Amino acid sequence: MTVSLQGRHLVSLADFTSEEIRQILDSAAALKLRHYQKDDFRPLAGKTLAMVFQKPSLRTRMSFESGMHRYGGHAIYLGPEDIKLGKRESTADIARNLSRFAEAIMARVFDHKDVVELAANASVPVINGLSDKLHPCQILADLQTVREKKGRMAGLKMAFLGDGNNVAHSLLFGCAKVGMHLSLAVPEGYDPNAEILADARKIASGTGSELSVTHDLAEALSSADAVYTDVWASMGQESEKKKREQVMRPFQLNAKALAMAKPDAIVLHCLPAHREDEITDQVIDGPQSVVFDQAENRLHAQMGFLIQAI
Repeated sequence: MTVSLQGRHLVSLADFTSEEIRQILDSAAALKLRHYQKDDFRPLAGKTLAMVFQKPSLRTRMSFESGMHRYGGHAIYLGPEDIKLGKRESTADIARNLSRFAEAIMARVFDHKDVVELAANASVPVINGLSDKLHPCQILADLQTVREKKGRMAGLKMAFLGDGNNVAHSLLFGCAKVGMHLSLAVPEGYDPNAEILADARKIASGTGSELSVTHDLAEALSSADAVYTDVWASMGQESEKKKREQVMRPFQLNAKALAMAKPDAIVLHCLPAHREDEITDQVIDGPQSVVFDQAENRLHAQMGFLIQAI
């Protein structure tokens, strides 16, 4: 049974049911097939997406902008100097204005409360393109990639190595929703947000997902079907870079670590990659890596949601 996602915001995957997430992924898969069949499909003709960027971006800007163009719509880039959330004018007023000009708003921000405030005041769908707390668009692409490569999601195990950051937070929600097991291997002091972990575990209790946090790399990697890592210092954490490099080094995704997972485990990274830091060239360029398929799926997964929302 198809569920209407018309007018829905995408702020957190916690706001969606398991069935709604699968429906988004089904739509993404169908769009990807249409693209490779060179089907001229333009459901977004006449529609505009306002893209608010506080942070620089490659994949987020390209995937949304080219996706809108591919399906007949138009995207407008609003950079840090074009729009200052809560400074030049209130975030609420910005949301109300953009709602009059565009059929949807995507925001890539530092503070999660900014995207929450946009959604609270916009009359069109608001999409969280990344915040310091969550990265739901990335995880939709991740789930799509796992399903493509493994044929299913429920019952598989993913290991995530590194920092309990925004990607880890959204992975907790995403894996819990689809019944995938997730083990986060993090250094002491870099655990995920306790409230998010508790909320994700409540979701997991109804789907059969098992969520764990460990400081033991081997424990997380044991029997893993997918191994995921991310940069050690995200944008805004540059002052911590040297300290984080030292603390995170034992959690590097290298050949030795990958060998602890299943022989056919796939390798994921949300990019950009700091090669030879969190992941080695040998692994990211190796036969188990699906990193660039994963990057492409940002476009398909996001459009899978957006086309249904507007």
